[in-house]
Amino acid sequence: MIPMKEVDPLKTVMIVQARMTSTRLPGKVLKEVLGKPLLEYQIERLRRISSVDEIVIATTVNTTDQPIVDCCNRLGVAYFRGSEEDVLSRYYGAAVEHQADVVVRVTADCPLIDPEVCETAIRHFIESKDKYDYLRLEHYPRGLDTEVFSFKGLEECYREATAQPDREHVTPFFYRQPERYRVKKLYCPEDLSHHRWTVDTSEDFELVRRVLETLYPIQPFFTMENCLELLQRYPEWLEINAAIHQKKVGE
Repeated sequence: MIPMKEVDPLKTVMIVQARMTSTRLPGKVLKEVLGKPLLEYQIERLRRISSVDEIVIATTVNTTDQPIVDCCNRLGVAYFRGSEEDVLSRYYGAAVEHQADVVVRVTADCPLIDPEVCETAIRHFIESKDKYDYLRLEHYPRGLDTEVFSFKGLEECYREATAQPDREHVTPFFYRQPERYRVKKLYCPEDLSHHRWTVDTSEDFELVRRVLETLYPIQPFFTMENCLELLQRYPEWLEINAAIHQKKVGE
């Protein structure tokens, strides 16, 4: 009797979109703190997520993004180059090239991202893959943003989405159609959405720089809780980027 072939587990690929030509803070992903670019801090942290099989930095074909490719080569992390404006096609190309079954979307402006929080989101999606098509975090600090969805769903978005915001922001096609896609919002136990730990402006960078310079030398793999404790010690830091608003889809 021929033994049955084992079913291959789902391959989970984390795709990180990154470019040098951001409008509010050009070159932000490679700005340095303690002699190390922000993207390197993020990759270090993402590599601690056991549920992720591969990390891919999705950048553009523009020559301006060659420094991101050079950084990837130095760190030994995969990269994919695609359209600058059509980020959805960039994600789809990266997912196809790396044979993803499950796609995890994060952005390169989140150097304080918490591996444990990402792990929770990914595991919840995989364990409930028959219940949901798309999962995202809610009420966590901005900068821990994580979205998880199936390759099948991504392919549908890629083939069917025509609106510019859907092509630029990758996932609105999912959550704008709740009658078609089963959307899961994974809520933080406490609403921490007033915290802004992403890097989109010089004020954002100043806050993140202070956090990294304080925590990283002592505890390189600090957590969300460590960041919250630090900001309790220095509540005035919260004012550094308090006036910055997050761009909405379509802006």
